[in-house]
Amino acid sequence: MKPRPLRSLLRHSPWDGLLVLLALAQGAALLLWPSAALVGTGVWWGSNTVSHNFIHKPFFAPRWMNGLFSLYLSGLLGIPQALWRERHLAHHAERRWRLRLSGRLLLEASVVLGVWAAILGVAPRFFVLSYVPGYLAGLALCALHGRYEHARGTTSHYGRLYNLLFFNDGYHVEHHRHPGLHWRSLPAAARPGERASRWPAVLRWLDGLSLEGLERLALRSRALERFLLARHEAAFRRLLDDSRGAGEVASAAIVGGGLFPRTALVLRRLAPRARLVVIDRSAENLERARARLDGATDLVHATYDPAAHAPFDLVVVPLAYVGDREAIYRQPPAPLVLVHDWLWRPRGASAVVSLFLLKRVNLIEGVAPACAAGAAGAAAGARPGEARAP
Repeated sequence: MKPRPLRSLLRHSPWDGLLVLLALAQGAALLLWPSAALVGTGVWWGSNTVSHNFIHKPFFAPRWMNGLFSLYLSGLLGIPQALWRERHLAHHAERRWRLRLSGRLLLEASVVLGVWAAILGVAPRFFVLSYVPGYLAGLALCALHGRYEHARGTTSHYGRLYNLLFFNDGYHVEHHRHPGLHWRSLPAAARPGERASRWPAVLRWLDGLSLEGLERLALRSRALERFLLARHEAAFRRLLDDSRGAGEVASAAIVGGGLFPRTALVLRRLAPRARLVVIDRSAENLERARARLDGATDLVHATYDPAAHAPFDLVVVPLAYVGDREAIYRQPPAPLVLVHDWLWRPRGASAVVSLFLLKRVNLIEGVAPACAAGAAGAAAGARPGEARAP
């Protein structure tokens, strides 16, 4: 009897064969290079990629192959797959999970205990000092991952590298909307405006490290304030001098920047004749800015809208911008747009603010609107300090 081709063995997609091969490679790596780091990373990665996709859409056409692969994953990850499957599907159904004993669960639990007993018997020191700490770290990463996928509502992450390495696990909103959809089809199910984070789930706690909080810390040190002003001025000067020049800027909108109005202070020196407008959705921050700017800059209490607050000769977008940053890059709202961004994201003409701050400024040039300078006052639509609903 001829062996069945791989395509006929895989129920949904030949790409699932890659996940099977990677799971086998993970087991081989653990045998060849056992370490706590490899154990922990493997538990986390394997649970959220191979195992997760296998739970929703078992890879193989023959049922016995799915059963055998489930046993292998149970031993590899130290998690009975029947337990993981029931708990995870209860999560999707939004019902409380309750432990139910079954023959499959008992068999897979026996495999896990057998693997642990074998490791303990062959390498007891490794089991106690490396395997157990690595395994617990992997479970902690899984818990962190699961928590932040839903901490403020189900959230996606569209980073290409992460979704390449984790087989589109970042498309979590889409996965919850279509839990039976194959992992290869998830990107096509994405819709504009979905809840998304710049961070993968396991790093999403970094969203809690507010940039505004870091800004407040900087304001406690005069030396740090001077450092920030000097570094931003150097980056701005380099970019503006290389483009149309700060001298041609008659009006500039500064998005945010009320808490520490360094952009306004810098632009006063670089473009002393320009009309500056700070647009900030925080009335408290604008009051702080008023004390430092002495009434020489217009303050507008609003959330920046490129359509409503236009045109200006220059728009400065902060690193903490709340909105579609990519849209700013695609359709610059002014002839000159300075976008604060992370160090690893150069776009257009770019200047590093500070390696220590992991920050750069990108200059994007748009089309000059007619009568930009004269229309800027009407576009701002508010007198200095006028309060508006954010």
